[in-house]
This record gives sequence, C-alpha cells and structure tokens, in this order.
Amino acid sequence: MRLFLLLLFSSTCYTGFSQVSFENQAQALGAGVAYGHVMLGAGISFYDYDGDGLDDITIASSDSNDYTFLKNNGTSFDNDLLPMTSSGNQSKQVMWVDYDNDGDADFYAASDQGLSRLHRNDGGGVFTDVTVACGFPSEVLDIWGAAWGDYDNDGNLDVFFSLREPTRTVPNFLYRNNGDGTFTDVTVSAGLETSGHLTFCASFFDYDKDGYQDIYMANDKFYTNNILYRNNGDGTFEDVSIASGADVYMSAMSTTIGDYNNDGWLDVYVTNDFPPEPGGVYGNALLENNGDGTFTNVATSTGTVFESLGWGAVFLDAENDGYTDLYVSGGRDGSNGFLPAAFYSNDGDNTFTIPNNIGFGDDTEESYANAIGDIDNDGYPEIIVLNNNGEEIFLWKNTTPTNNNWLKVKLQGVESNRMGIGSWIEIGTGDHVQYNYTVCGEGYLSQNSGVEFFGINDATVVDYVKVTWLSGTIDYLEDVAINQLLEIVEGDHPLSIEDQSETMFALYPNPAKNLLTIKQIAAIDAEVSIFDLSGKKVLATAISGTESQVKLNTLQSGIYVVEIVSEGGSHTQKLVIQ
Repeated sequence: MRLFLLLLFSSTCYTGFSQVSFENQAQALGAGVAYGHVMLGAGISFYDYDGDGLDDITIASSDSNDYTFLKNNGTSFDNDLLPMTSSGNQSKQVMWVDYDNDGDADFYAASDQGLSRLHRNDGGGVFTDVTVACGFPSEVLDIWGAAWGDYDNDGNLDVFFSLREPTRTVPNFLYRNNGDGTFTDVTVSAGLETSGHLTFCASFFDYDKDGYQDIYMANDKFYTNNILYRNNGDGTFEDVSIASGADVYMSAMSTTIGDYNNDGWLDVYVTNDFPPEPGGVYGNALLENNGDGTFTNVATSTGTVFESLGWGAVFLDAENDGYTDLYVSGGRDGSNGFLPAAFYSNDGDNTFTIPNNIGFGDDTEESYANAIGDIDNDGYPEIIVLNNNGEEIFLWKNTTPTNNNWLKVKLQGVESNRMGIGSWIEIGTGDHVQYNYTVCGEGYLSQNSGVEFFGINDATVVDYVKVTWLSGTIDYLEDVAINQLLEIVEGDHPLSIEDQSETMFALYPNPAKNLLTIKQIAAIDAEVSIFDLSGKKVLATAISGTESQVKLNTLQSGIYVVEIVSEGGSHTQKLVIQ
C-alpha cells in the first residue's frame, strides 16, 4: 500500500540535455515539392507505405497537384508514381491503413470536393478502388478527415469520419469494419449525435484506461464545443465532454495525443485561432488528463499557449532525453508579434520554453499539417510540414548531436488489428517510465510514422518493455538492447501469471459509480480491499472466477486505492468513484 502511494505521487528527472537543432533539407533530399493552395490547407503522412523499413512522405492533392508520393530510398526521396488519382479534386487528408489485416498498407484520401476514396493494396504496386464496394459514402460530403481505431475490440479497424459541413446539418459518421472488406454505418446505433459540429478532425484514444477506445473531436468556431465520447464497451458511446472538462470552446483545429508528463494518462493538445473569441479558450489548449476522468487546461502553466493561429501539432522527443517536446505549425508569417511556428522544449519539469538558434529561423510560411518520422533510421525524429500558397514543404532534418540513446518499437497485431492501433507501450529505464499509445489519425489531418519513438537519455539498457494490446494480451520483454528498432508480434512474449502481479487484474469502469467490474486473466480466488487515501479500509470482499463485480453504493465520491491479494501476489490500483 505504501509502495503504491509512493509510485503514484513520485517523479524523477533525468540529467543531461543536448542542444536541439533542425535544418530544412527538403531540397537537398529530393523532397522540395510544392503542395499548391487550398483553403485551410490539408494533411500530410510520414508513413512507410511500402514496408521497406524507411518512412516515406505522402502529400494530399490540391487545386494544382495530384497526390504526391515520395519514396524514401535510404539517402533521399524519389517521386513514386503510384496508380491512384484524385481526379482533379482537392483532398484534405491522406492516410495509409491496413483495414483488411493482410499486412500491406491500403490508401485512404478524404475530400470535401469529390468522393473520399479507399484504395485496397493488392500487392505488386496494384491498387483497387473499393470505395463503393466497401460501403463507404457514395456521395460527395464535406469529409475533412478520418480517424482509424478498433472501438469494439474485434481486431478490425473501424473509421470515424470528420465533417466540417458549414450548415451543421450533416453529422460525423462512425463506420464499423465487418471484417469481410465491408463497413456499416453505426453512427445512430452507437449513440453518436446526428447534428454537425464543424469538425476538422478527431482521434481514437483510451482516456480512462478501461481497454476501450474513446473519441475526441476538434470542432471549429465558438458555437460548437469540442466533444469527448466515452466508449461504454458495449458498442455505444456516451458524451462526457462536460463531465470531463474536455468541452473547450475554441476554433479547434487539431487533436494531438500523447503523455507529455509521463504519468501513464493520455493528454490532448488542441490548436486554436488567436486572438480568441470572447469567452473562448485563450490560445492553444493542453488538456492534462488528471487520471480521474477529468482534464485540466494547463497550456498557460506549461508555457504552450502559442499566441498565434495554430494548426498542426506533434509531440516528439527531439533530443532523446526522455522528455516529450512539442512542435506547432502556424498560419502567420511572424510579423506583428504573432508566432509563425514554435518548437517547445520540455525543460524536464513538464514546463516548456522556446529555445533560440536551433534552426527554425526560416519557418515563416503559412503552414498547416505536420508529422514525424525517421528518414535515416538514426533514432532521432524528423518533422515534415505542409505549407500553403504554392510553397514547398519543410523537411526539418534532426541535426541534434546524437549523444543520447533511444529505442524504436514497431507492433504487429495478431488477435488485435494488424497495425497494433490502440496499444499501450510502456518502457522503464532505471526509475524513469515512459508511455506511448498508438494512434492512426492525429494532429491536423496527419499521420506519423508507424514506429513509436522513445528517448532514453544515457541509459545503457531498457529494463523492460510492456505492450498492452486491445485484445487484452500483454507482451513483456526485459533487458532490451538500446539504439535499435524492436519489432514485437502480439503474443510472442507473453507475461505469465507468476511474473506479473501488476497486470493480473483489470478494473473498469474507472471512474466508476455504483458498480466495479474486476476481470482476471485466469480463474483465481482473491481478496479485495478498498482503502481511502488516509489508509482506512472502507470495503472488503472476496472474488473468484475470471470476472467479478463489486458494489460501490456505500462509498462516497472520491479517490480510493484497490488492493487485490491472491496466491500469485498482490495488485494495487487507483480507483475514482463519481
């Protein structure tokens, strides 16, 4: 019990920081491509679409250009003439997603002018347009983006379409992947709203750590708040925007998901217009997850407000020191006191500053989407940025001195979806623990590398890597070598009952109200005790089998600690009762 509370409230700091530096090498590396011009820009992808282990670049179509595919050849980029066309229509987002779990990347492009198309990858450079055959909308809609996730945990990636429809009469749509190459519109049956919200984009993520993917929506303009849908685990969702404090009123542009303070709870960074509308959020919002079902906007206290017109944002550890930095693209040119863009360096205490002379001096274009990848597989992430007005994209090569160590992790699902979307990856080095969560569709209409990055400072070994998949499978590796790409196939490194008292039990929902469900990975007899934060035991009961329920109606709202003791050991976890 005492150990649990120490772990819950303690924090540690690495020492030793390297000076970050970036250089725009788009021209030098063959990626000096102009996107064109589209109102409010579009998205960009930094994803290895051909599976050769090198992150490629894909750019949305514009008023003057078709899709652009830039293949990474190991030293530079080549223009790749893949057989897909926008048919002259601008697109808002381009994504690579393995929707059919066959191991290759299929291509999706969202458009507000033409059909939003899905092209199945048949291998050998052959793609088939399956938009209509798969059951996607067959009419032209104001689709700006798509977030991919497995909301029903059946191993197939579902899709949430974001519509920025001006009249707000057409809703966003949730389509369920049937696992046979087709999708079904489940918007109404899932309990989602049927009115529009001027939604730029959305992301699937598990904000309450109950094993089910929730949805967060970035809604434009002051008259429609951002929305957080909590996944009830039964195929339906509940709007918890107000209860969670995530219902910010702003001209929200993006949803960037990450754990900026390494506390094991996913936070959300949301960009905004500036100056804000009266009564709206001041600047960008950093919604810190309090771990009790609520969020607090800490942009001001962390120094990440960005007093300018914000668009894309991405979390990254630029110098691999073990602390998450933040890069924000903007729609201003740097004049009149407005930032054109900003790199926020994490100072190691979860506050951020904008360092000088690190290479972003020419970052003054009207910029929209951005994403991270690793063009040379040196473990130091690069940033690509889509610029408007016919300007070439930025490729910010990470030229930081490679003094710190790193680990990259790539997942392959078996029972879960093949891309491993919706998985938690936890690593430990000494007393420093970090958490990444795999997302497909984030930032402003963008896609990051399919590999997860971890900076580990001066650690010479990774003590452990733990992956918790959507299926509930847990893989656990110890004494992992540094400075490598670690590929993990679901189920290849199972965590045995004898070795993992910390993961023998799952508690949900959390926060809970009147009833708590405890799921065991095996049929085990155990004693359950619940303590308040003074250490007083307020409830005790026995459980058995693989799933049990504990009534909480005698307990008041607040934070408690659950202790479960069995022959395999003890498990403690924080519980919030609403």
